[in-house]
Amino acid sequence: MLHATPSEAHSLPTADGDGSEIFGLDPALLPDLLRLRDWLLGEAARDETYTVMLPGLAERLAALGVPVDRVTTAIEALHSEYSGVGRMWTKEDGSSFRLFPHEQRDLAYSRSPFAYAHRTGEWLVLDLPNTPDDAFGIVPELKAAGYKHYVCIPVRFTNGSENGLTFTTYTPGGFDPRALSILRFVLPTIAASMEVRALNQRLNNVLRIYVGDEPHRAILAGRIRRGQVSRIRSAILFADMRSYTRITSALSPEAAVELLNDFFDCLVPPIEQEGGEVLKYMGDGLLAIFRDQGDDTGGTAQSALNAAVQGLVKLDAANRAGTFPTRIEAGIALHHGEAAYGNVGSGVRLDFTVIGPDVNLASRIATMNKVLGEPILMSRAFAEHLWGDPELIGRHPLDGIPEPVPIYRLRAVEPALATDLVLVDA
Repeated sequence: MLHATPSEAHSLPTADGDGSEIFGLDPALLPDLLRLRDWLLGEAARDETYTVMLPGLAERLAALGVPVDRVTTAIEALHSEYSGVGRMWTKEDGSSFRLFPHEQRDLAYSRSPFAYAHRTGEWLVLDLPNTPDDAFGIVPELKAAGYKHYVCIPVRFTNGSENGLTFTTYTPGGFDPRALSILRFVLPTIAASMEVRALNQRLNNVLRIYVGDEPHRAILAGRIRRGQVSRIRSAILFADMRSYTRITSALSPEAAVELLNDFFDCLVPPIEQEGGEVLKYMGDGLLAIFRDQGDDTGGTAQSALNAAVQGLVKLDAANRAGTFPTRIEAGIALHHGEAAYGNVGSGVRLDFTVIGPDVNLASRIATMNKVLGEPILMSRAFAEHLWGDPELIGRHPLDGIPEPVPIYRLRAVEPALATDLVLVDA
């Protein structure tokens, strides 16, 4: 039985994919191996649910005589909230995944077999019953589960990112030389399939993070020509911070960024919980939409209002907790109409920019929050979609709008929120 400890692993096969992996294999296996390669580059690579590749790979390897009972992958991620994604399949529990937050990555990674495999560029093969518990953090867990043999394989993508793949078995004989040769033969194709999926996910993540769901879908659908416009019928929420310039004049750029992040941490979660999406951050403000669902525009408007109220409640709680260097207030404007995104720019540098009269009106109403001493103001178009009865507080001239605009406010705050919500800007 092949046995290796970390100090002995240097003699094990590397993942060169140079063609030598075919030597020693039974030629009768070649048709099945080629079918496995085709599956990896076809169905498995297109698996958007991430539930097909690992169980399908284990099933096909078992049919070739490779006794796989557990498969895991570790993939570097390009995401604002986590640095990597770990996926696992076991015979008993099926497929699962785990996200590794940026601050936890180093601790988890340093004691893992992946760190060793990446450092050496070599396969790590462990005869688990004879491997010390302190060799790697995962060893005691694998032993307790009854596994006998473990293989950790470094997988480097073409962009230089370090990833990995593991196979584990209950079989006492473990992965013999024949099984390892099969794994080595299919590894370059497994790596290619993993990279295709990972790169697609990276592109999705980055576009969604920086431009939002609707523009992200439009870009991936090919709507990237200058001048193209996408229209979204929705409730529109525009929010910004009061006195941002004065507050940040004495702050370092790093402190100003932290202030904005803490501010948006109050406003954005309620928007997302109510089914809205942030289309754009604009300095100390944001624009969010709540898409109309058929004819139920009243539900959409109510969701936007709920998000606005809850966002102000969270902001007041953060103020009372001392989160900010000084008290922070927000003004929120609500409108109902079209949010339009247009491809604007020159040459090869374009931007999905929010445009249109309804967006302009929402931003102009937001400038009146401080003037009128109200944290939430609404247009007539929004008020008419509400189930409640907002209060008209007059017609007001707005910059760039030819006629005075009717502006509404909440007639009353629900009792449960009244003690927490500050309604007047100090």
